[in-house]
Amino acid sequence: MAGIQGLRGTGQFTTDFRPKNYRELFTLLEPNGNAPLNALLSMTSSEATDDPEFKNFRDELPARALTVDGAVASSSTTAITIDSGADSLFAVAGTIIVNAATGEVMRCTADSTATGLTVERNIGGTSHTIGDGDNLFIAGTAYEEGASSPTGVSFDASVASNFTQIFRTSFLVTETLKATNLRTGDKEDEMATKALKLHMQDIERAMFFGKKHEANGTTAQPLRFTGGLINTISSVIDRSTASNSMTEDQFDRALIEDVFAFGSKQKIMFCGAKVAGHLQKMGKDRWQPTVVEGTYGVNLTQYTTFAGDLMVHLHPQFRQIPGMDNAAVIIDFPYLKYRYMEGRDTQLLRDRQANDADSSKHEYLSECGLELLQDKVHTYIKNWTNLA
Repeated sequence: MAGIQGLRGTGQFTTDFRPKNYRELFTLLEPNGNAPLNALLSMTSSEATDDPEFKNFRDELPARALTVDGAVASSSTTAITIDSGADSLFAVAGTIIVNAATGEVMRCTADSTATGLTVERNIGGTSHTIGDGDNLFIAGTAYEEGASSPTGVSFDASVASNFTQIFRTSFLVTETLKATNLRTGDKEDEMATKALKLHMQDIERAMFFGKKHEANGTTAQPLRFTGGLINTISSVIDRSTASNSMTEDQFDRALIEDVFAFGSKQKIMFCGAKVAGHLQKMGKDRWQPTVVEGTYGVNLTQYTTFAGDLMVHLHPQFRQIPGMDNAAVIIDFPYLKYRYMEGRDTQLLRDRQANDADSSKHEYLSECGLELLQDKVHTYIKNWTNLA
């Protein structure tokens, strides 16, 4: 340790030493407490917003997959009817189409319409028929020497949004109680600590279970709710359709085909007690207890697969919430962000009591919400009651 002489001031301390708000202070005191999601977000990905509704653009490469609508019995028929969909207009003249069911290769001779293709059939000479519901996919383009450029194709990003929500937790003590010497210590300090824990627990639960909504949006006092992970994630693995069971092989396949299909190769799973028990029973030699650099003291256990690394944390609140003991939420943190209204991140507001009150009332207030930069990179597993 280097010696320091002279006057010290707050400007000499970085944010590593000086928490910037009460939310961050809480996570430093109790990183493995009731709000581990908040603990990680407070240290990794937070950003102010100047509007209670914040938006972001989501973009991804399209699958460019098509579905046949009506069987084609003749191998020489060049008109194919397809289901109308987002990908139907990507097939311009010169596009190569492959039938996944038969392997037939075709080439578009005209730009597609919303419901139809005009093609040259059976490239390479093998004759095939086409079944109703066959899946087709685009596999490049092919053009003659000296050909003109094809019709342009493009796609737009989608817009996603969420709201900040105002969280308030008050605590109140009489002036008499403040003046009383208690063996258990200062009651006001104790109540402040407990109120902060409840406040952070409220935010944590909203970030998992909240439903995006705005009431009285055109009035002077709108009421907003931030959307949480479970009500926003579209990638859901529901084991109720499989007798609430999943084997180790099925779990590994889910990781490869669903969980790590998009996004990072390292993700964090918050799970309930039953799911944690299933994972403990499966392949114990694959577990590597470790504290991952950058997780700020939140204990994680690593589950390594061919698809990627799953960092597991038993969420304490999932023990308290019905149905969450057999569930897990898998998060890709680079695509998740804590958003707070400028100047209204978690703070302690003192002396909120009426002017004539013989008491002191204080409250913690946060106006914040959760931003999913991408949706498909996160996964929700539910109803995994039994390990088959």
